[in-house]
Amino acid sequence: MSLAVSELPIHARSYGGDEHGLVYGYLFRPESEPLPLASAEAALAAIARGRAAQDEAGAVVWLHFNLGNARAEAWLRAHAALNEDFFDALHQGSRATRIERDGEAFFAVINDVTFDFTFEVSDVATLWMSVAEHLVITARRQPLRSVDRLKNSIGRHVRIESSTALLHHLLRDQADELQKIIRQSTERIDDIEEEMITGVHGKHKAELARMRRLMVRLRRLLTPEPGALARTLARPPAWVGREDRDDLLQASDEFSLVLRDISSLQERIKLMQDEDSAKVAEENNRTLFVLTMVTVLALPINIVAGLLGMNVGGIPLAEHPHGFWVVVGVITLCTVALALYATHRIRSPQGR
Repeated sequence: MSLAVSELPIHARSYGGDEHGLVYGYLFRPESEPLPLASAEAALAAIARGRAAQDEAGAVVWLHFNLGNARAEAWLRAHAALNEDFFDALHQGSRATRIERDGEAFFAVINDVTFDFTFEVSDVATLWMSVAEHLVITARRQPLRSVDRLKNSIGRHVRIESSTALLHHLLRDQADELQKIIRQSTERIDDIEEEMITGVHGKHKAELARMRRLMVRLRRLLTPEPGALARTLARPPAWVGREDRDDLLQASDEFSLVLRDISSLQERIKLMQDEDSAKVAEENNRTLFVLTMVTVLALPINIVAGLLGMNVGGIPLAEHPHGFWVVVGVITLCTVALALYATHRIRSPQGR
């Protein structure tokens, strides 16, 4: 018995999906074009007939839901046979990218961002996935560019040979997006570094701190832990073939490279911040030194002015016709002597 589905025409509907929140769905069969599923009812028929046919080899149903529709979660609970852990993940606070084994299926969380250099956590759109042998469920609250790219790829007759191929496609798109973000960040860091080499610094302090926080957020939200994926694939479900396992391991390797690039960027930013702080500290020390020297050189005139300013009897040279110039000469000699002594102390090794 072959897996069949009601080939209903796709009706016009909003981007939010049909009345059950189904944005779109596809049935993939070997040696056949992807068959769009017109509605949640058509998707349910595909799932039911596939189970009745004991899951025809190679047939995969992909259903993509909009969780902004209140009926979507209820439909999934009633018909998709998902574990409760999937629904718990929809409501928990953590949205970090990850891939875990969930019984005889994979559970994955994939994030997408609209990136600029003012990137905030609120700019992240999250996709929750359940990947079984013949059924892939994806759910989101905001549209994701990675899912749109996958749909467009299907429209260009890209073959989806298995359910893990869908997962691999999305992981590869996320790795590509991360690489693009890192490339943009690297170009900006190169510009800042060039300006700092030419002597312009200080004004980039806030931007460097912001970019360092950006790298931390990207690493936390977008990059899955390669070790966790490797542990998951060390004991995959029985239906995962060697080729699919190798593809997912390749995706893990790509993310490892991305992690290395992010770490390199973080280290570069840290070094630039340290250099900027060192230059600012050097300028502050130079300014403090000048102020200290001015204070030291002003000591003779302050002391003499203080002594001569006392309104008491017996002030020396008060009646002398050249008393003023004598005092000026004494102050000048003392100041010059003090300046020579200070200069000698500064130029001598270690101030000795």
